[in-house]
Amino acid sequence: MELKTVKTHHVPVRYFEGGKGEPLVFLHGAGGIQAGDPLFLKLAEKYHVYAPLVPGYGDSEECGEIRDMLDFTLHTMDVVDALGLKDPILVGHSMGGMIAAEMAAISPASVSRLGLICPAGLWLDDHPIPDLFAMLPYEMPQYLFHDVEAGTKLMTAGVALDDPEWLKGFLVMNARQMGMAGKILFPIPDRGLASRLYRIKAKTVLIWGDSDKLIPPAYAHAFKKGIKGAELVSIAEASHMVTAEKTDQVVAAIGKLG
Repeated sequence: MELKTVKTHHVPVRYFEGGKGEPLVFLHGAGGIQAGDPLFLKLAEKYHVYAPLVPGYGDSEECGEIRDMLDFTLHTMDVVDALGLKDPILVGHSMGGMIAAEMAAISPASVSRLGLICPAGLWLDDHPIPDLFAMLPYEMPQYLFHDVEAGTKLMTAGVALDDPEWLKGFLVMNARQMGMAGKILFPIPDRGLASRLYRIKAKTVLIWGDSDKLIPPAYAHAFKKGIKGAELVSIAEASHMVTAEKTDQVVAAIGKLG
């Protein structure tokens, strides 16, 4: 995956690009994305993948003009336009799924195929979503991974807490990313999407880990009910990071979009 830059109305946007085939735009979650992400590599075997970074993520510029859900949505639509893409397959994970669903709701004619991987964006009082922003790092694997031990090892790879320079860089990066994500996810990720789901006309596949403890499977059924004709693919022995735990099954589910 090659890291490139494209200009948009508000800010230059960094994005990963790789693979050959039909264009697919992937929108990342609140944790960000890396070039070596296993889902990227698998998708690039079948598709021409574009994965834009939300401003403030990685080495991308921050953007104060992006303040609310509508801003995030329109900005991401601008990115797709700037890349010269017409109706690519649109896939989003978690926060990225929330943005992708909003794009499909706001501009139904522009999105004909939609893959939502345990997306945020709804709120069910009987199934409250844990506050990601209040969690300490050691608490996160139990919410993100089915295999908590393996997830912990994955999340702590390359961590050097005893290195002051590494720690300083990590804290700055985390503050930038969580500050941006917080605009649409904090204190709860409800920005009215439930009332707009009916507008989605795209062929939609919902992909969910059966043991997702961050955004429980009850939300899968809420999305399915809200999006006419949506297909739900439930994946066993996987949690919120189903993209890393069951990569092949996620790619196969995305393949249902054509």
